[in-house]
Formats: sequence, structure tokens, C-alpha cells
Amino acid sequence: MSHGFATMSVASILAETAHRMPDNVALIFGDQQIAYGELWEQTRRYAGALRSRGIGEGDAVALLLPNVPDFPRAYYAVLALGAVVVPVHALLKAEEIAYVLRDSGAKLLICAAPLLAEGAKGAALAGIETLSVLVPDDKTAELPFARLEDEAREAEPVDTYVPRDPLDTATILYTSGTTGKPKGAEGCHFSLVEQVNVLLAGTLDIGQDDRILGCLPLFHTFGQTCVMNMGFRAGAAIVLVPKFDGATALALLNANACTIMTGVPTMYIALLEAAKSNPERPPLRYGMSGGAAIPVAVIERMKEVYGIDVHEGYGLTETSPVASFNHRGRPTRVGTVGTPIWGVDVEIADAEVDDRIELLPRGELGEIVVRGHNLMKGYLHLPEANAEAVVDGWFRTGDLGTKSEDDYITIVDRKKDMIVRNGYNVYPREVEEVLSTHPAVAMVAVFGVSHETHGQEVMAVVTVMPGMSADGDDLVAFAQEHIAAYKYPRRVEILEALPLGPSGKVLKRELVARFEAEGAAAAGAHSTGA
Repeated sequence: MSHGFATMSVASILAETAHRMPDNVALIFGDQQIAYGELWEQTRRYAGALRSRGIGEGDAVALLLPNVPDFPRAYYAVLALGAVVVPVHALLKAEEIAYVLRDSGAKLLICAAPLLAEGAKGAALAGIETLSVLVPDDKTAELPFARLEDEAREAEPVDTYVPRDPLDTATILYTSGTTGKPKGAEGCHFSLVEQVNVLLAGTLDIGQDDRILGCLPLFHTFGQTCVMNMGFRAGAAIVLVPKFDGATALALLNANACTIMTGVPTMYIALLEAAKSNPERPPLRYGMSGGAAIPVAVIERMKEVYGIDVHEGYGLTETSPVASFNHRGRPTRVGTVGTPIWGVDVEIADAEVDDRIELLPRGELGEIVVRGHNLMKGYLHLPEANAEAVVDGWFRTGDLGTKSEDDYITIVDRKKDMIVRNGYNVYPREVEEVLSTHPAVAMVAVFGVSHETHGQEVMAVVTVMPGMSADGDDLVAFAQEHIAAYKYPRRVEILEALPLGPSGKVLKRELVARFEAEGAAAAGAHSTGA
């Protein structure tokens, strides 16, 4: 279907910056520094190698790569051919990888050496070929997969990128549905490029002299758009972090004089922890947070310890991802996810009405709905899911929130995470905010476990700040002091670590499953009246 003569390509993000500022550093990885001109040249060679394997316009190519320079090389190489990138989550197992490869119709998997055990098995199950990167010379016998680097050396590089219809699919990102199989959200060139342009045109503050810590996984929408595509569009340098931990991150922030930190709340918590044993501070001037709600206490501590404001935003894979943000030049309102970005409507609709969108007045609690240039094309092969997700042109996020008179959006909780105790709605986020102000608490997750008399009982699990100790009963008492009787958790368990998803979100469904079984018995023991 033709939409006239306009063309667009996400590959232009790298190509244009390479043309305009070829000598600016694009990537810092260990002791390597790769300039934009060089990165685009390497990318064109990768594209040449893929072209000689028959990859062309509209073909899907899957990437199973950590945060290493091969990720952008392969990502923009696939896009330069007019093909479609399918980034695969690096923690998936073979069967899950095979599902993504089959569902997306991928023709080829590009897989990094450390991920070949599951990746190559997944590709074999899906009946497609694996092309490797990063396999050392002495390991080629045990990892007998063709190496993309070798093929790129022999290949004729492509001249430039293939122009695409702006509404052609550029990426298919699989969202970990809370129920059933992951769904492939199709992002088009227009939405992805427009997202980056709008973010740089007044939403965020990033320029060509900035150095961004790239610790968010690039296979995830947040890292891909808000670190890689946005950083490259601005001509900034990205310091790649293949595996995140607080101490390493702080050392890299310092060593590379990073000015911008982008992360999920768990990363900020880890940085605060690392600061206790490392007195050196990087020249940070800006922080961005998304992926999950960041506790107000963490934002306040970042200001004290690192001297920066952490700007919180909101979005989903289906919204490319940013829908609202605490904009530069406007006061950051802590505890909110800011105001809608340019050209995007974010409103509150009646969460109980399924077949149409009924917008609610300001200040009322309902489901957050989004429309604008940032919406996905839809879920691949899933017309029913599309009809459910996009109603009257609005994307239903499944998140509950409010919108103030002056446009600030506050997220209250996931529609499906809400706990109903004795007929009262309890929003886990509110309880988490209270528990996270306790000095011994590092991370916290609040969820509901079924209960025969109350319907659901409120439960919390926490991790403790190193060097501190906490007691579950004391934390129950602490919460009880600060929130209404029907809301406070009747049971608080202390864990070594919380189960985290790829984007740093706590996997509450795993916690629910784990504690459901023993919940009923234990709730009686800890109960301190209703």
C-alpha cells in the first residue's frame, strides 16, 4: 500500500550523524572508542554481508546480542537493507527464542558467542541459520557457526540505506505479556524516528558533547530508543555496559566522565549503594528514569548523593516508548511521570468500560490511554489483541492513573496489580512508596495473595540495604503507622534479591505464585487484626 512518495528510515539516524560529525565518538566499550564515521562504515559492511546472504527489503532478522558494539552494527545494518529488526531478549531459553523466531518469520539469527548455547538451539528448533559474532579464533571448532565479522570483511559494503515507506515495519519487539505468549509489537520507521526527534526537540536535554551510560539493555525499547537511537541522533557518545552492577557502573561513569545516566529504578538504587564505598563522583548533569515507578526517596537521595535531578517519564513498548516525561525547562514534579510529549495525547478513561473510550474529568482515577505519532502499527498476526488494545484510536495501557489540571500524569498502578481487600482497592505502588522510606529498605514489591476471608491479603517483600538489618514484623508496624488499616501489608518477607524482568521491573507474578501456596497459613500467624 503506497502512502505517496515520502520515505524514511531509522538507519538514517546513524548515517546522518556519521556524515555530519564523522569524528565524534559514538561508542566507548572497554578501551575501544569508535567514531561515528567508523561505526557507519562497519555497519555498511555488515549490511553487505547480510545482503550477500539474500537478506533484503521486508525480511525479518533476529538479534540476540548484549550491549556490545555489534548490537548497533547489526541493528542499523539490517535496517539499512530495508529489512526488519527483531531484537531478542538475552535471558530467554531456547524454546522461547524459537517462539519469537517462528512468530516473527525471522530468516536468520545473529547471535553473540556468550548466548549461543540457547540461541543456536532456538534457531535450530525454528529451522533457521545462526550467524555468530564475537566467537574467538580458538573457539571456532566448538562453536562452528559462520562469523559475521569474517563475512563482513569479504563483503562489498552497501553504499547507503534503502529508503522505506514511513509506515513500513522497522522493528518487532516482543512484549512479555503477563498472560499467554509474548506479543510482537510492530514499530514503523515514522514512529521511531519521530519519537527521537520529539524527545530531542524540547523534551530532554542531550547534545553532541554528552556521554551517556548505556547500561539499559539495547534489545529492550527503553535502551534502544532512549539511549542508542536518541544518543546517536544527538551525536553523543554511548558508554556500553554489557552487564550492570552498581560498582562497575559508578566506575565507568567516573572513568568516562559521563554526563547522562539513563536507567530503571533498580539501577539508581544500585548507584546509591555503590556511592557508599566509592567517594568519587562523575560530572553527571542529568538522569532519566523509566521502566517502573521510581520511589520518591530514591529521587531525593540521587539529588543529595550525585547532585542531579532524575527526570521520570512513562511509556510502553507499544508507544515507542515515551508518552510523557518531566520536560526540561519545566519544574520536575517528583512522583509524577511528567506531561505528554509533543504531539501525543495522554488521557484518563473509564477503566470499567471495555468497548469504547470514555474520558474522565481531570483528577479522577482511571485507565491511562494514549494516542499520537508514537503508537505501534499493531501486534503481529493478532487482530483480536489489536482490537482489545486500541479502542477508538486510543491505546489502552492497562495502567491506572490521574491527570492534574496542569497536565501532570501520576501512575497509581497496573490495572491487574490492584489488590482488592475486603472490597477496598489497595494500590501496591502507594504501599511501596511508604516502605521505601524506611532507611533499611533497598527494594520493595507489594502484591496481593488470595485470602479466604478478605479476598486478597496485602503482602510485601523487601531487600535490605547492605550493612543494615530489618525485621519483617517491624516493617509491618512501620507501614501500619503510615497508611490506612486496610492498606498496610500483613506480612513482610525479607529476600536476598527480587525476581527482575529484562527492563528492571519486579516480576510480581512470580512472587504471587511463590507466596500464594504458603500465604494463607502464614497470614494467620502474622495477622494483627483487620
